[in-house]
Amino acid sequence: MDATKRQITKIAREVNKLTLHTMRESGIGTGEFDLIHLVRHEPGISQKEISCRLNMDKGAVARRVASLEQKGYLIRRGNPADGRSQLLYATDKADTLKNSKASVEAAFYEWLIEELPEQEKADFLQILELLYLRSKTESRNGFPHVTKRLKDEGGQAEHPGPETLSGGEED
Repeated sequence: MDATKRQITKIAREVNKLTLHTMRESGIGTGEFDLIHLVRHEPGISQKEISCRLNMDKGAVARRVASLEQKGYLIRRGNPADGRSQLLYATDKADTLKNSKASVEAAFYEWLIEELPEQEKADFLQILELLYLRSKTESRNGFPHVTKRLKDEGGQAEHPGPETLSGGEED
């Protein structure tokens, strides 16, 4: 039985709703924010590399890049090492984008815990850090313990797919 009642997933779903709402107001979609974020942190990245890093179809990357270029968030420059490809850079407009996905999420999480008494907040944040580190270690190791548990509980596949790992059903 799941003692957490998947509440971490449910909270993440709620912050995602806020993020989508906020981004719509700025005329930017979630995928576009992710792409801008990557280009801002990796100036001079190619569309091919974006496709690999974001696990996106090359055509989808090309469409998003064209849209963001038209909106003034990205610029293309020729690749000096390869005359056939172009490298992407964030514009000043992208650098000053106020409502980044991370800042919206941070504001939501700060609001969420602000009414907790200081000791409860400190305890919660300490436990949250422990859970994060445990999940990150499990992920880096290829989910061996969770995969075994899934197999033991019902014959799940050797490596669960994203639909299994994301929580599956809706409320």
